[in-house]
Amino acid sequence: MKNEFLTRDECTAMRGIAILAIMLHNYCHFIGKIVKENEYQFFNSHNEGLWQVITHPDTLLPVHLLSYFGHYGVPVFLFLSGYGLVMKYEASSQPSSIGEGARTLWRVGDFIRYHYLKLLRMLIVGFTIFIIVDIMTPGRFQYHWYNVVAQLLMYINVLPTPDKIIWPGIYWFFGLMIELYIVYRLLLYRQKNWVVIALVAVCWLLQEFCDPEGETLNRLRYNFIGGMLPFGIGILVGRSIDKIHFSMSRWFWAMVVVIVSALIFVMCFHYQSWLWIPILIIVGTIAIVKAMSQKMKNLMVWFGSISAAMFVAHPIARKLFINVALRQDIYDGLMLYVIATIALSWAVKKIIDQIPSPKL
Repeated sequence: MKNEFLTRDECTAMRGIAILAIMLHNYCHFIGKIVKENEYQFFNSHNEGLWQVITHPDTLLPVHLLSYFGHYGVPVFLFLSGYGLVMKYEASSQPSSIGEGARTLWRVGDFIRYHYLKLLRMLIVGFTIFIIVDIMTPGRFQYHWYNVVAQLLMYINVLPTPDKIIWPGIYWFFGLMIELYIVYRLLLYRQKNWVVIALVAVCWLLQEFCDPEGETLNRLRYNFIGGMLPFGIGILVGRSIDKIHFSMSRWFWAMVVVIVSALIFVMCFHYQSWLWIPILIIVGTIAIVKAMSQKMKNLMVWFGSISAAMFVAHPIARKLFINVALRQDIYDGLMLYVIATIALSWAVKKIIDQIPSPKL
């Protein structure tokens, strides 16, 4: 990159932070007595639970916080996806014209096919291992062939009650990503920035007037409407990266982390401000990466390098070790889960790497 505001290593470190947050969240929130998150809907009861554990902390406070806030690793991935698309397809001297008629249709179809196959390489490996483990362990999910097809073709998010038919639930992200790729190619590719801003505004307005605890909001946020804000910011930052010319000390970025964390905590208690928290999550994650030591950054870069494998692998480890937390001790189960997830992710990455990459 011409500008060092976000280097390749920093982007990879952001992925590392995001996947660790998601991995830990998806274990912690599965435990019944732990405070639940507001991810797809906004429940005041969840906020009351958060306030209760903050004002009366105990040894499980870190688990409560990971459960409530850990899902915000998703907006970081969406930001990096939008940013990466701009860096790959727009930050070049190639002509912006894409032709007319059938030629345009071919290019759109080729783009979607390419990104679908990239996602499928990850999904098919993780899903295959997961369903084998799921069938062999207690609490087997009742799969239906049409939902399995919808999951593999990545349109399951648009079906009714997605939170009841997507299993493991984490794999909803694949449907979200294919939607965003389609939206990017059809509506946003090499378009003016005001088009991106307008689409973000429309998606915000569609959520603005929903019942915070209603099913309509739930359906919207399972699909691209709920993810357009961080994705759009990634596109805008990618297009403006050459205009960002400032360098601050690690102390400055550490202060940003503190301020942003306080704002996120305050904003999570109000529905209207809650919709905009992903912006602060992105700013905070960038600040964390820029404030951390080089050794810690190197560790996050390593986690970021296996983030795709870790994303598909951690539901498998959770299915195997969640009973330790439910029946024995939460921290015992969490430690075993983390160790198993890291090892399993390494193995899954080896398998994914053996699958030929699609060509655009």
